[in-house]
Amino acid sequence: MKKISALILAGGKSSRMGRDKALVYYQGKPMLQRVYDVAQECTQEVYVLTPWCDRYQHILPLDCNYLTESQPGNGPLYALCQGLKQISTQWILLLACDLPLLKTKIIQEWINTLDKVPEEIFAVVPHNSLNWEPMCGFYRHDALPELQSFLQTGGRSFQEWLSNIKVQALSVTPEMKLMLHNCNTPGDLNKNL
Repeated sequence: MKKISALILAGGKSSRMGRDKALVYYQGKPMLQRVYDVAQECTQEVYVLTPWCDRYQHILPLDCNYLTESQPGNGPLYALCQGLKQISTQWILLLACDLPLLKTKIIQEWINTLDKVPEEIFAVVPHNSLNWEPMCGFYRHDALPELQSFLQTGGRSFQEWLSNIKVQALSVTPEMKLMLHNCNTPGDLNKNL
């Protein structure tokens, strides 16, 4: 089993942005392309989960691995479940498409710690003073049964699920906090960047 793949989620409604976040330009490049480029530098395989595969073909490499989101609108936790079912690597690096400030060096440092993570840990996720940052986290393939069970009972909250499984927290420095800034609105593109 390969060690790690990246799964980029590009299936949200982008209602607060007013247009598809994945295609919004940040410093001359669409956000999805920026996230993809970092993921490709850090992992062996990159997958993009979306209900609109055709929409992104002009900004991503021809050999991009697309997974078609079967039930869009159910949220990122459901999307992670779909990814875990289709990707067989030991770890998945889950990334939102609206993280334009990702840093290869930081993510690579995090990846280098995965070999030392005890087997009973299902996720390795950044944690700030208030909550988890699940959209730039690592999820073990073995977490799938736990996640399916949580979803079957009606669970949809990442924060709640992570509070119910064994997670190793990644401390968030000020540089990392900036890197984890996601852009949900037009104002977020300029805020604190």
